Amino acid sequence: MHIQIMFLKDSIKIQSNKFYFKKLFFLFYLTLGLINKPGVISQPVVNKNLENQLKISNTSFITKAINKTGASVVTIETQRFVKKKQFSRDSRIFIDPYFERFFGLQLPRENQAQIEQSQGSGFIFDDGLVITNAHVVNGSEKLIVGLSNGTKYKGELVGQDSLTDIAVIKLRGRGPWPKAILGDSSKIKVGDWAIAVGNPFGLENTVTLGIISNLNRNVSQLGIYDKKFELIQTDAAINPGNSGGPLLNSTGEVIGINTLIRSGPGAGLSFAIPINKAKDIASQLIQNGRVIHPMIGINLIDENSFDINKNIVKVGYVVPNSPADKSGIIINDIIIKVGKKDINNSFDVINEISNNGVNNYINMTIKRKKNIIKLKVKPTDINNLSRK
Repeated sequence: MHIQIMFLKDSIKIQSNKFYFKKLFFLFYLTLGLINKPGVISQPVVNKNLENQLKISNTSFITKAINKTGASVVTIETQRFVKKKQFSRDSRIFIDPYFERFFGLQLPRENQAQIEQSQGSGFIFDDGLVITNAHVVNGSEKLIVGLSNGTKYKGELVGQDSLTDIAVIKLRGRGPWPKAILGDSSKIKVGDWAIAVGNPFGLENTVTLGIISNLNRNVSQLGIYDKKFELIQTDAAINPGNSGGPLLNSTGEVIGINTLIRSGPGAGLSFAIPINKAKDIASQLIQNGRVIHPMIGINLIDENSFDINKNIVKVGYVVPNSPADKSGIIINDIIIKVGKKDINNSFDVINEISNNGVNNYINMTIKRKKNIIKLKVKPTDINNLSRK
């Protein structure tokens, strides 16, 4: 053991001597170089890679996110023709058509169609395809889509679904197109960063920042009963004209489509359609031009039961001659289970029925007073319900 230690000490001395001679050798050549080149001015050695890394590190994650997806955000200009009927202000008597016919008078009217223009936002999610809100393009006869580089293209409506407020537009032109990177809305959590992007009033890439405030927000809680989707709630401001624009996560991936803002009391709340839902609806619109919505024909009420300290889902209304009506479901039935899913809220029922599809029976367990009843119901498309 003693020999090995001495060997280690000797080797350290040899290495230190080598290092000393190398140091002298380096200083000699450095001095020689300075003597032979008196005109040389010493300069700090700059690592370009390090400089670039410092620039990148000083760039905010918001800027990085916008750089990744901002070019895909578009302005959608819509035009619809509206006929307006205006009466003369000379006398109120002329408002009555009976007096017009009686006296043989012709009221001055403006029957020519007027062009009503509006704007919204959207983003390119596939080659030449733009996704936006259905209410942005609803009733439009002409669509002009403006890209962030200033170019404009005519747009053709592929399809729209008012129930989920999703529409798809086809660009008439040739790419390549700047496409947004779509994320996974099932992975977002309350407290995550949220970046709302849009082109309000034609202003390119207006950006607001906030967080995800809530998930799976039921639209009926907002007083909206003619739509069918759950919403992402965020405190990132969605300005007028931002409808249809993307809601991004911190890495620049699209996690939602900006769709609603809360005005009046409780203002400052913004809502977006989850991108996973939007992708599914867009796919159906592209393939079929329409979306099938399985329904059984019931209106649902979420209530808090103090007896069991749990939320329950009650049937508030049954559409006559609907699948629910034919299966025996009645008002005030409590829905306990749909398929294999235990029901905690009304959206559990909606999701299970939607996933089941149409024309396929689904098992339902309900509670009627003190009795537990099991039923089979065959959902149908919502369009079939409206015809009955």
